[in-house]
Formats: sequence, C-alpha cells, structure tokens
Amino acid sequence: MGNCQDSCKNFWCGPKNTNVRISLPAICFIWQIAMIALFAIFVRYDPEADAHWTEYMHQNNITSNIENDFYYRYPSFQDVHVMIFMGFGLLFTFLKRYSFGGVGFNFLISAFGLQWALLMQGWFHSLDSTDWTIKIGMKSLINADFCVAGCLIAFGACLGKVSPIQLMVMTLCGVSLFAVEEYVILNLIHAKDTGGSMVIHTFGGYYGLTISWILYRPNLHQSKRLRGSSYHSDVFAMIGTLFLWVHWPSFNSAIGNHGDGQHRAVINTYLSLAASVLTTFAVSSLSAKRGKLSMVHIQNATLAGGVAMGTAAEIMVSPYSALVVGVCSGIISTFGFVVLTPFMEKHMKIQDTCGIHNLHAMPGVLGGAVGAVTAAFASTSVYGQEGLMHAIMHGFVDRTMGMQAAHQAAGLCIAIISGIGGGAVVGCILRLPCWGDPEDENCFDDEVYWELPEDEESVPPVNQYNDQKADKQTDVNESTLSVEN
Repeated sequence: MGNCQDSCKNFWCGPKNTNVRISLPAICFIWQIAMIALFAIFVRYDPEADAHWTEYMHQNNITSNIENDFYYRYPSFQDVHVMIFMGFGLLFTFLKRYSFGGVGFNFLISAFGLQWALLMQGWFHSLDSTDWTIKIGMKSLINADFCVAGCLIAFGACLGKVSPIQLMVMTLCGVSLFAVEEYVILNLIHAKDTGGSMVIHTFGGYYGLTISWILYRPNLHQSKRLRGSSYHSDVFAMIGTLFLWVHWPSFNSAIGNHGDGQHRAVINTYLSLAASVLTTFAVSSLSAKRGKLSMVHIQNATLAGGVAMGTAAEIMVSPYSALVVGVCSGIISTFGFVVLTPFMEKHMKIQDTCGIHNLHAMPGVLGGAVGAVTAAFASTSVYGQEGLMHAIMHGFVDRTMGMQAAHQAAGLCIAIISGIGGGAVVGCILRLPCWGDPEDENCFDDEVYWELPEDEESVPPVNQYNDQKADKQTDVNESTLSVEN
C-alpha cells in the first residue's frame, strides 16, 4: 500500500520534465498527417473556387467574375488573418521574458487550429449530403480564423504557464467545442451573432478562465520577477493592439450580409472602438493616485468596444448607441483590470495572465445582452418588413421580437455554459503530469522551450539582482568620496 501511495505521489507531485524533444515533434507530425488524410477524404473546393466556375456562372446566370465570393470576402479575410497571426501574436509579447513563446506558440496553434476548424465546422455546417464532402471557400477560411480566435483568447489566460503540448491539446479540444456551440447557437437556436460576442469572445473567455482555474499554481509568486513587462515588450504589445484595433471593423463585418449589413457593421464597430479608447484613458487615469496611465489598460481595454459590438454589429442600434456601447465596455474592461483581476487571483484562484476576463469575457457578455435588447425593440418602422426578416429574424416570419430576444439570451447562456463546462473537462485532462509544463518558478520564461541568444539566456534572481545593484551603488559612493578627497 505504501509503495502504491509513493508511486502516485511521484506521478502527481514529482519534478516536471520540460524536455519536449520527442513529444512535440510526434504530436506535430502525427496530427499533420491526420489532417492530410482527413482533407483527402472530406475536403473539396467550393464551386466558386473550382475549375468548373465558368459552367457554374452559366447555370446561375452570373455575368461577371467580379461576382465571385473571392472579391467580396478576400479583403475582410486578409484583415481577420492579420488580426489572428499578427494582432494576437504581438499582443502576447508584453511579458519581458516570454516574447518568443507569445508570438511563436500563437503561430503554432493558429496554423493547427485553422486546419482542424475547417474540418469541424465543415462537418457541422457545410457537409454535402450528396457526396459527403466539405466544400471550402472564402467564407470557410474566415470562419476557421474565427474559431481559432476563440482558442487564442483561451491561450491568453494560460500564457507562460503551459507547455506547447498542452496548447495543442487545448486547441484540439477548443476547436471541437467551438464548432458544437457555434452550431447550436447559430443553426439550432438561430441567434444573431455576426461579430462573435457570444460564440467567440464569451466562449473563449470562460473556456480559458476555467482551464486556468483548474491549472492553478499556488507557488506562481516564485516567478513573479518574470511576470511583468519591460519598456520594449510593452511597445511591441501596443503594436499588436493597434493591428487589432484598426482591423476590428473587418472582423465584425466579415461574414455579414452583403450590402447594408456589412456597411452598418463597420460603422457601428468603428464608433464603438473609438468611444472605448477615450473611456479607457479616462478610467485608467482616474484609477491611479497621480493620474498616470497604465499600458496594460491601454493595450487591452481600448479593444473592448469591438468585442461588445460584435453581436449587434449588423443591427440598427443607431450611431449614438454604438458610442454608448463603447463607453460602457471601456469602463467595465478597465475596472476589471484594476479591481477584478487581483480579486480573482487572490480569492477565486484564477490566474489570468492576459486579463481575458476583462477584454473578452465581460465585454462579450455585454455584447450578447446588447444583442438581446436591440432584438426585443426592433420594429418594422425602423427596418421595414423585409429588412427585419433579413437583419434579425433569419427569415422566420412566425417569430416575434420577444421570441428572438429570448433566443439571443439563450445563445449567450449556451456560450457561457459551453465555455465553463468544456474548460472544466479540458482542464482536468491538462492537469495530468505528462505534458511537459514548467515548474512554478520557471513560468513566463522563454528559456524553458526556446533557444535564446547568449546575452538573454539567464535572468539573475531577484536577490542576486539586488545584491548587484547594491554593489554598484557602493562603487559609485566610493568613487564620489575619492573625487572629493
């Protein structure tokens, strides 16, 4: 019995092995080969990307190549793609010793996630019953990027505390869960969520927070010296913020209805983002004793307006209401960084590295609520009968405004439940001591998984750094006395 207890203790509490020389290549190669096999079986080109496009044009009375979906969707796809790989990647570089991990692992899980997302979303949304294949086109690529965004949001909560193997597992499960909850919310409940406040941000936020809670590290303070940012890392992260901020109107309008829907989504998002910037600067200054601004707030809360405007992006909320949404999202996001993040870490054992609760989860819930309220008050006098069916009701002529609002609220609840429930299961899997995650004192350090330049390979511990600083000060004092004498 004693031997059994000792074995269990060694399995769960033994020293961590961060050598991923075998496990990481094995997972990357095996999963990529699996993707090749699955794509060979299931995936084909959409008719608008197929070589039979000319015949398709004749059959559907299409007179010009400009009507190909590529010309409608590619500019938005390009913007969304930049957000996923550059915006998120650079935003994750704010930690002083985890820039390689932030941008590099973002690259890894995005490249894997988009392949798996094309399959999962294809099986749920666009599986052709005649030949059982998935037809992919520009809209499929955009939706795959959206799916990856949910996983990157979850990555933000665990940034610096998990291994690349854990991130791959987290992405595999996250994409699968995302495809299911997206199908339920959009295809079964028929809620409106053009910019993904519920499906992407709320789900991704609570998925990541739940995983972070289960993977709680009681001794994370041992790597406190590495958890902060530096001047240069904050500048790079701010560049990521600007990439996201500039392209967010494309994110919220990318899969919207052609014409007035996409046009309105861009305007609403544009205004909401602008309002959240001013509000964030104001609240950040008010929250500091001497009125100094926090770069953490500016990097994150300024984006909250885009998150909160996602669900109602296509809806006729009016320009001033879009500004109000931006103001509210900026306030709650900055308040979250000032008050809720330290409270959650101290009392709820949730170690949220990037503050995704403040940037994605809470503004996502706000966006879902805005969508429900605006649906409840929609009317034919504002939209017209045809516009109402097209913009909100998904063509359901027997559905009332109150019913649509209830469906919107149900969609928000499903996103939260899916994120928390799915995160709990995945978190328990990731807690197994076989994934090569770092010790508490080695978190937020690139040296664990990356080859570093020689001058960056070691950071002196806090005590050693203080001793060196004291020695330098002593040398300065002695030099000063020598000069005076």
